[in-house]
Amino acid sequence: MSAETPFDAETYHPRRNTHLEGHSAAQALLLESWNSGRMHHAWLIGGPPGVGKATLAYRMARFVLVKGLPGEADGGLFGPPPTPTSLNVDPEHPACRRIAASGHADLLTIQRTWDEKRKRYKRDLPVDEVRKIAPFLHLTSAEGGWRVVIVDGADQLNTSGQNAILKILEEPPPKTLILLVADNVGAMLPTIRSRTRKLMLEPLSEAQVKSLLFRYQPDMADGDRTALARLGEGSVGKALELHHAGGMDLYKAMLGVFDTLPRLDILGAYAFIDAVLRGNDEASWAAISELIGWWLGRIARAAARGTIPPEVVPGEAALVHRLMQGSLRAGRLDRWVEVWENTNHLFSKADHASLDRRQTLMGVLMQIEAASA
Repeated sequence: MSAETPFDAETYHPRRNTHLEGHSAAQALLLESWNSGRMHHAWLIGGPPGVGKATLAYRMARFVLVKGLPGEADGGLFGPPPTPTSLNVDPEHPACRRIAASGHADLLTIQRTWDEKRKRYKRDLPVDEVRKIAPFLHLTSAEGGWRVVIVDGADQLNTSGQNAILKILEEPPPKTLILLVADNVGAMLPTIRSRTRKLMLEPLSEAQVKSLLFRYQPDMADGDRTALARLGEGSVGKALELHHAGGMDLYKAMLGVFDTLPRLDILGAYAFIDAVLRGNDEASWAAISELIGWWLGRIARAAARGTIPPEVVPGEAALVHRLMQGSLRAGRLDRWVEVWENTNHLFSKADHASLDRRQTLMGVLMQIEAASA
């Protein structure tokens, strides 16, 4: 197999990425609002992580900053322009090129900063960043059109930050578009939710995730692409994060440890833990925490439904069936729910209370062994 093409995250950042997979209903609603001449000034775009919320926000920003320009909006000397039939705009348009280069004077983006140590975005969005919005919106448009604000991770704002946004939403200047992107819409203040139009994006289909994985990583083996699409559960962002953290190797190693159940191979378990923690790699730790919790949740749901879920990798169905049969004979199918909840709690404590990760991971494996006995 040929070496994989390195994934350039900057190339596929939403401000550069003009391709949006799916979400046709949400795009149609935005287009309808624009074409009506009564574009709502604030939209709350919600949905699971990694499904294209920020990509949609930037897509709309490009559309408004191009179609809202003098001459574009009124047609200039040639009369009214044709009514747009999609949010597509020429990526080579000067406005789009400036957006891609983070240099458009009429676009302000507020987002979480990158944590270089943990190799992921920080959880919190500083309120000081939000306070940049009001002065920006009260400036005259540099290009004579609209001004657009994107707040990516709006649900990560504390109450002070959300109140700062609320004040802006109450009295927005003319030709202003505010796009709030949130994984958890329920974390937003009710007053913000009532003053915005909501667009809720659904998870992508497995076929759509596979299509995007092929687009971003064309050299990836087809079997890995299918497996990551299932692990991603509708989120290409999650699938890519797992891939670049070595998620497939971790998942197969994890199943290798579970395959020794109901009597855990202790030496094999410690070898697995050593491999995960080698080099103190934050991405590997985040990936295995995600994978174990996801797999246990899958087992708990399968036990409740009495069905075997589709395999992620070959041979997995036999392992799941064996563990479920053992619990069925013991009359304790609910034990998988318990160990799932306990495991999530342990991983959360390890992250927030700085517990020893080796002991945490072995504790998780011992709980899984007890559930499978």
